[in-house]
Amino acid sequence: MAIDIASTLGVGSGINTAQLVADLTSASFDPRENAVGTRMTTANARISALASAKSSLDTFSNALTELLKSSSYNGQPVSNDASIATVSLIAGGIPKGLPAQLEVRQLAAAQVLQSSTLTSATAVAGTGDLTLTVGSTVKTISLTAGATLADLATKINASGAGVTATVVTDQSGARLVLKGESGVDKAFTLTAEPNADTDLQRFTWDGSAGSMTRSQTAANAKIRLDNVDMEFASNEITTAIPYVRIDLNKAAIGTTVTLATDQPTSSMSDLVQEFVAAYNNLKRALNTSMGTSGSAGLLSSDTGAREMSRRLATLATMQLSDTGTYKTLSDLGVRTERDGTLTLNTKTLNAALAADPEGVTQLLNPTVSSTTKPGLGGALKGITDYLNGTSGPLASSKAVYDKLKTSLQDQLDKLTDDRADYSARLTKTYSAMQTQLLRLKSTQSYLDQQISAWNGGD
Repeated sequence: MAIDIASTLGVGSGINTAQLVADLTSASFDPRENAVGTRMTTANARISALASAKSSLDTFSNALTELLKSSSYNGQPVSNDASIATVSLIAGGIPKGLPAQLEVRQLAAAQVLQSSTLTSATAVAGTGDLTLTVGSTVKTISLTAGATLADLATKINASGAGVTATVVTDQSGARLVLKGESGVDKAFTLTAEPNADTDLQRFTWDGSAGSMTRSQTAANAKIRLDNVDMEFASNEITTAIPYVRIDLNKAAIGTTVTLATDQPTSSMSDLVQEFVAAYNNLKRALNTSMGTSGSAGLLSSDTGAREMSRRLATLATMQLSDTGTYKTLSDLGVRTERDGTLTLNTKTLNAALAADPEGVTQLLNPTVSSTTKPGLGGALKGITDYLNGTSGPLASSKAVYDKLKTSLQDQLDKLTDDRADYSARLTKTYSAMQTQLLRLKSTQSYLDQQISAWNGGD
């Protein structure tokens, strides 16, 4: 019996060789592409989880730093009688010498001169030169013919001698008023030069007498601080108590004002509680990404996440100050639990605040942060800076994932190219096979005709 080769191999039978090529290609490449794709998805998820952990840490650290800048979390100098004197903190150091007893015996004052009354600000002031002397500063005030009272004030103000000139106009007319800076050393004179005409000589003062009237004498502020007499040129005193500014408001001989430090006891208690709550939110999120008992998280094997967890765990026992009774958060009742979260014993914290409020304040939020006194914000910032450093653990982990992602993408690109090549080879092979089968079919038809002819001849 003759064998129908074309029918057996499917030539002309409707078999879809294109689908056959696609199926063979998929069978060969889909498993490998799916495996690489799964690894790519995991790598992307880990990159996202690591970025989320880093962002949460940065947010926590920055929020704490900004919060501690508030005056609510700093010990502030205060006065028990603000009508006599007020006090404020000077940045850069810790106030020393408080509490202190202050008596304001005299306020600093500026010398004030006033001229006789003229008709208006546009009245002629005179012609010639005046000499304005303030300590060692000497300025020449020159007026030309026709210069007015307003011109004279403008010339004095432009001299830069530290004397302010104004023209005061009321119902009686216009007067020139001169005011210097406070303090005895800022007393000034205004004298006429030989070329000054009679009109200009109306504006003179030699220190004790002159054409102008002295309505206020320059004076220094006089205070008694802890029974030590002191004298200052200004009512704003910044050198009597280190890092404390004293503003004198009125003299009150015989009245003592107490200057002390108001420690933010209640707000510091709130600060510790808020810190513990925020820390626990961060730690629980990190625990989830690293995996809990019995389940693995995306970052369970990540060295950066593990180092972040380990560093954060040291906050409770890290030394925040090298002096004082309280040196760590654990001294204030903060304890680390087995899952890494923190708990706070409020009784311990309240006892510490009651015993030494200043010490607790300087422990948590020192006026001047240093390597030995970083405070809570400084300690967390140190951890954050290390983890986020160019060669730090988080950057190193990200670099590993980025490298893996690049490698996986290269593999996917190569598989795509290999898939296309493989499909092309199969298509070429089946095309060649189809051509050969067509030839066989043609030969078979010829043989069938010959055989039929032979049989007919029989």
